[in-house]
Amino acid sequence: MNLLLPKIRSSLFRTLIVFCFFALNGCGINPPHEKGAFKKGELVEIVKMDTSIHLDIRYATGNNFAGRPVYNQARAFLQKPAAEALVRVNNELKDLGYGLTVFDGYRPWSVTKLFWDITPEENKKFVANPKNGSRHNRGCAVDLTLYELATGKEVAMPGDYDEMSERSYPDYTGGTTEQRRLRDLLRSKMEANGFTVYNVEWWHFDYGDWKSYRIENISFEDIKQTVKNGEK
Repeated sequence: MNLLLPKIRSSLFRTLIVFCFFALNGCGINPPHEKGAFKKGELVEIVKMDTSIHLDIRYATGNNFAGRPVYNQARAFLQKPAAEALVRVNNELKDLGYGLTVFDGYRPWSVTKLFWDITPEENKKFVANPKNGSRHNRGCAVDLTLYELATGKEVAMPGDYDEMSERSYPDYTGGTTEQRRLRDLLRSKMEANGFTVYNVEWWHFDYGDWKSYRIENISFEDIKQTVKNGEK
């Protein structure tokens, strides 16, 4: 029985952190203030750019490292130039029998803060420091994998999405030859279209001009109205 106590305490701690996140969100917890000139953002919904891109938005479910939904909607957005580049990648993959499955795109800053708060110190390299914001917060980062056109199933990679281990590194030499081939195929197509892989996550890619956009903390529900009204 005593062996279960650490796991129970850890689960309760995560639950408490997530509860506090939803209780405090919007109550004085704000993104870092940024100075300088930035491009006007235009977040677009990825599947409206290309309906053949699949979504697997695990942060809208309990199937993620937080153990709770952190999004109210299973949707994915990117700044328009990044989304257009993603469509090009997807088209190039079709001739090879694959398509893209997106795990995450634009992420409100408040979720970045939650992830930082619940992640143990030894794994902080896998999450962004909210003091600096995340490239996801700017709408210029995407988490994704491949799926087979013939079956619609996600392919196997050397490590799982959001796995906090060396198997997540884009240059990890373990796994099978086929898993590494598919991981490297994804990387080569993304890099050929203006994206750069994150050095500890094979699934995370940043679009070239991500520094040109501001950190945002708007919810998915508000994106359409915000863009339409030119309030960004």
